[in-house]
Amino acid sequence: MELPTGYITALDAMNRHVNSARPNAPVQVEHPRRALLAPTRQATALALRRLADRIQPRPLPGTPRCS
Repeated sequence: MELPTGYITALDAMNRHVNSARPNAPVQVEHPRRALLAPTRQATALALRRLADRIQPRPLPGTPRCS
């Protein structure tokens, strides 16, 4: 072989690929991330909702309706 490093690298990559599908393959547990900005998002959503309720146009009082 001209490039033994390439052969060793390819063999290692192939072994990792083949062994990753086995039932007893090592697994990295994914830990759920803490929601750091959840309270801030909730407060912002509440403030925006209240602002939208105040800005929303209301029908004029006493306007005739079509029947």
